[in-house]
Amino acid sequence: MHFDPQERLGLFIDGAHLYAASRNLGFDVDYKNLLGYFRRQARLVRAAYYTALLENEEYSPLRPLVDWLGYNGYQVVTKPAREFTDAAGRRRVRGNIEVEMAVDLMVLAPRLDHAVVFAGDGDLRRMVEAAQQQGVRVTVVSTIRTQPGMIADELRRQADQFMELGELAPDITRRQVEPRPRPVPTRAPVPPRATPAEPFRDPVDLPE
Repeated sequence: MHFDPQERLGLFIDGAHLYAASRNLGFDVDYKNLLGYFRRQARLVRAAYYTALLENEEYSPLRPLVDWLGYNGYQVVTKPAREFTDAAGRRRVRGNIEVEMAVDLMVLAPRLDHAVVFAGDGDLRRMVEAAQQQGVRVTVVSTIRTQPGMIADELRRQADQFMELGELAPDITRRQVEPRPRPVPTRAPVPPRATPAEPFRDPVDLPE
């Protein structure tokens, strides 16, 4: 992926898509590393994370991640998810965030040179085209390494650049640090602080 250090950059992340794509590729996203990577590449104007939440549950497994992101450099955009039962009697949840993402990108476009969109839905093709018509270069990040690939062909063709998520993984993966051996520990070891790796991790693993 090519960046100009002086360009104004915006990140637009479909949270459900990034979660599913990274898991299918076998890694967990460290959102602190992700933000740091793009801050090193260009002048980051906005990093927005979009997700749907079930509001009728006392506890949502997404809530710790959403709260952490909101306090650590991300603009978090949520909308109510709809729960339904499919024809086979299975419980399903639906919550599309394409409209919210498209509106935000259009509003921010005059202040951007480059938009990086983590998404794969073909419905976003028109959003990408509209941003390009305002002079914004658009990179779409997803994966074609899974079977089937997780990005619609029309979205991939419309983008100025397509970035394979697997190639970005080394820079945004949750890194495990091996503790240094101590002959006689004088106190209980303190676990390393980490950013949430994925939305369904047990809350006790998340930073306070």
